[in-house]
Amino acid sequence: MATPRDLDPRAALRGGLPDRYLTPDDIAEMFEVPLETVYQWRKKRTGPPGFRIGKHLRYDPADVRAYVDQRKHADATAA
Repeated sequence: MATPRDLDPRAALRGGLPDRYLTPDDIAEMFEVPLETVYQWRKKRTGPPGFRIGKHLRYDPADVRAYVDQRKHADATAA
């Protein structure tokens, strides 16, 4: 039986991430870290790249996926 993910070819590209821009709360929940950590990552430029829409901070799911893939690759080569 086909699932919604099978019907949407973009779902594989998103890697299971939502089809909307993510908030800092979403990022904190995804990585199971405090919200303050997400803001510190942004300040230090060490976390997934975010952008502002007016006064609101948002994250593109594709950028978050790329960040995770980059971290996985960095950890694999460091080991």
